[in-house]
Parts: sequence; C-alpha cells; structure tokens
Amino acid sequence: MGNSALKAHLETAQKTGVFQLTGKGLTEFPEDLQKLTSNLRTIDLSNNKIELLPPLIGKFSILKSLVLNNNKLTALPEELCKLKKLETLHLNGNHLRQLPAAFGQLSALKTLSLSGNQLRTVPTQLCGLRHLDVVDLSKNQIQNVPDTVGELQAIELNLNQNQISQISVQISHCPRLKVLRLEENCLELSMLPQSILSDSQISLLAVEGNLFEIKKLRELEGYDKYMERFTATKKKFA
Repeated sequence: MGNSALKAHLETAQKTGVFQLTGKGLTEFPEDLQKLTSNLRTIDLSNNKIELLPPLIGKFSILKSLVLNNNKLTALPEELCKLKKLETLHLNGNHLRQLPAAFGQLSALKTLSLSGNQLRTVPTQLCGLRHLDVVDLSKNQIQNVPDTVGELQAIELNLNQNQISQISVQISHCPRLKVLRLEENCLELSMLPQSILSDSQISLLAVEGNLFEIKKLRELEGYDKYMERFTATKKKFA
C-alpha cells in the first residue's frame, strides 16, 4: 500500500477517531499511528499478517476498541495492559498461547474474544476484570477449567470446541455467569459439576457434542432448578 493511501487513512482517522485497515497484507503495526495516540478510539487491523504488536500500543490512552482478528500474533506486549479505557479486544485467529501477566489491569474491558488461538487454560488474569461481560475462548486447546474460574465476573463464557474433560465445581460460584457454552469438548457426564444445574446463576448451558447424550443431562439432580432459570430468562427476552 502506497504512502499516500496510508496518509489519507491517517487524516481520516485523525478526524473520526477510527483507524481501519483490514486485509492489506500488513506485516507490521503501522508506525505512523503513533502520531494519533491521543485521537484514536478504535483500531481495526484484522486480516493482515502482523506478527508483533509494538510497545507503543500502550500510548493510545483513549482507545476503546482494538481488533486484530486473523493476524499472526504469537504474544502480546505488557504495554497493552496500560489501556485503561479499552472496552473491546478481539484477537480471534492468532497464535496466542498466553496473556500478559498484567492483563488484569485492563479495568474497563467488557468484551474479550480469543477464539482460534493456542491457549491451554482459562487465563487466571481474567478474574481481576470487574466489568467483563463476554469472554470467547472457543477453538483453543483448553483441557481443564481451573478453580480460579469461580472469580470470573463474565456474563457469558464460550468454551466451545476445546478439549475440556474437567471443570472445577467453582464455576457454579461465578456471580454473574448466565451463559456457559461447552459444545464439542471431551466431557463425560460425571465430569460436569451438578452444582451448575442446582446451584448457580447459569440459565443457558450448551453442552451438545460431548461424550454423553443430552437426554442423560435431564436425569441429573438439579436439572429442574436449571430449567426454572432457563424458562424465566426465556420469558424475559420473549
């Protein structure tokens, strides 16, 4: 892409607060964006070939939305965690194995999408995020859901298409969790904590495509309590 085209994009972004440059084969984060650290509220660089996010990402002090789907990121810089206004972070289809240690400092984060990466566990850093609504960890390599998950503040947790065979009973203690998606994993029925049904806030549990028949779920103790929540929620949205 020529310099004049990039310049035009930058001029528009300066006025609108939005910089969007998708599917252009970019191999690196456009360095010229650092001129706009105090202007940009949205950056979308999806469908490129970016391998590294530079430390300067931490300087975008008013950034609310960062979208880098389908790039080649293998790691995220610690500086990313300085974005105190960031509400939406989409990193689907990269090669991430873990999140930065300070990720819990992204205190405004509401939506986090990490589908199609190489995570092996539910990152404990997510438990510090108080405003998190939706977490998408589908299509990773997660094998178990650890005890720390009980502190997760999310309303929806998507763990579809992982390799989960174990789930901590603590998941039923999540204070705001309403939607839990566990489709296409490796769960035996005996490994699904019954407290999810009998003693949680969860009103939509999606477990198709595991190692048990769905009708067996209906025989579990607490299923009727779950159905009460499910029906009440459905009525609310009807």
